[in-house]
Amino acid sequence: MSYIDGFVIAVPNANRARFITHAGTFDPIFLELGAIRVMECWGEDVPDGKLTDFRRAVQATPDESVVFSWIEWPDKATRDVGMEKFMKDPRMEAAADCPFDGKRMIFGGFTPVVSVPDRP
Repeated sequence: MSYIDGFVIAVPNANRARFITHAGTFDPIFLELGAIRVMECWGEDVPDGKLTDFRRAVQATPDESVVFSWIEWPDKATRDVGMEKFMKDPRMEAAADCPFDGKRMIFGGFTPVVSVPDRP
């Protein structure tokens, strides 16, 4: 079964086009390094919760949207090698002009336990 890297970030609404360009620059690199798929999803229906929610998790301000993203890898071994190469890739220098505050990004690696329909 695959391995998933998940991310939640707050992106200023004014930077939506810059974010899409940023993703268009970096997401193909993940595919080069073995990822199966990369998804970048701009929040449209992200409600405030009573105890916790996506907006609070990334300290989103009223002028920011929550972006939920994930990278699907064939397995954790491919992900580990791919992410190591990604972090050393000279193209990463362009990430300094990031359209969001990376300090407020939350992320993690996940092993799927249920997949419908099931995919190997």
